Amino acid sequence: MRRLGLHLSLLCLIVPMIGVAAGNVGKGESDREVWSEVMYRMAAPVLSNMSEGKLQQNMLLELSPTWDGRDRRVSYMECFGRLMSGLAPWISLPDDDTAESKQREQLRKWALQSYRNAVNPESPDFLLWNDNFQTLVDAAYLAESFLRGYEALWIPLDDITKQRYIEQFMGLRRINPLYTNWLLFTATIETFLKKAGVSADHYRIDSALRKISEWYVGDGWYSDGPEFAFDYYNSFALHPMFFECLEELTNKGEQKKKWAGSGYKEALKRMQRFGMILERMISPEGTFPVIGRSIVYRTGVLQPLALLAWKDKLPNELSYGQVRSAITAVAKKMFDDNHNFNEKGFLTLGFNGKQPQMANVYTDNGSLYMATLAFLPLGLPADHSFWTAPSEKWTSKKAWEGENVPIDHTYYEKSNLRYH
Repeated sequence: MRRLGLHLSLLCLIVPMIGVAAGNVGKGESDREVWSEVMYRMAAPVLSNMSEGKLQQNMLLELSPTWDGRDRRVSYMECFGRLMSGLAPWISLPDDDTAESKQREQLRKWALQSYRNAVNPESPDFLLWNDNFQTLVDAAYLAESFLRGYEALWIPLDDITKQRYIEQFMGLRRINPLYTNWLLFTATIETFLKKAGVSADHYRIDSALRKISEWYVGDGWYSDGPEFAFDYYNSFALHPMFFECLEELTNKGEQKKKWAGSGYKEALKRMQRFGMILERMISPEGTFPVIGRSIVYRTGVLQPLALLAWKDKLPNELSYGQVRSAITAVAKKMFDDNHNFNEKGFLTLGFNGKQPQMANVYTDNGSLYMATLAFLPLGLPADHSFWTAPSEKWTSKKAWEGENVPIDHTYYEKSNLRYH
């Protein structure tokens, strides 16, 4: 009987994956079911393998045709770190008796064991913590996952595992970040260490936040370095990490000290404006402009909009229903069949299908798990207004169908007499 029960439990976990693998995402389901199916489809192959120490053995790795020659083992750190940053809010929800909860519970169990394996030198899935500067990037996404799921994902870890993470994170102080969004990777790691009660390097936090603040160019946009480039790095790193560091450091604005000349409220208002821009970029068909480097990060483009929804900080101009409907349209457009996954179930190198020529020199298919960052609102319970509000047309859909939409106003941080 015990063996029969085990088989039935496994069957219950496998069945949800079958529907997703068959390419049925979004067919006659609620928006939340669409989102959770996409997330489970992305997460399960990674975590089921890594929890058993078999990710590096079984992951079907895909490298850019112009790969720059760095140690290919960075791919596994990218895959795990980026996945967990997007997955953390969802699997941090409390368990209940729903089918979705059973998926969350399984993913959380796999994730906790995967976290242990990632820093255990005896595990085949011990990650590449040394010998490559890329480690700084994806260690930051792991730190971000702990910030986003502190009670559910950090606290349950055993003391040995926690100490191993602390030592690895502190060891990354040896790496000087590039003079770009990389500054936020140092700040995010140090902000997590501060939250965990460890002595943090405040200079690495403050100097990073100060420089990012100086790179704010207006109307919701930061420059990624001294020169502006029109791409989605405001989505991938700049807005989310800048805001979440300040959120933690100021206790959501309750502590009045300003870090690096910018406060929590300024960071929030800038991200709200950028979220409005992203919402307007989503076409009536559920597509968005294919612009800039790292475009193969797919739905990661929508992270600030998703983060605002999860934090319950959407601007007044955006309703729950229109944001949810817009992101759902993108999810269906991109994941409505099997073409974004390879033969072993991992994300394939490309934007919407196997398109390796679109990958930058530093890109592998582990990099692509930034796509999970569009689904942060899964961390809101199913009875939250984000999920229960009626579906609404988003801005471009209304405009192209001949309906009136509000004028899009420029956001100025200081009042002036310029026309909007």
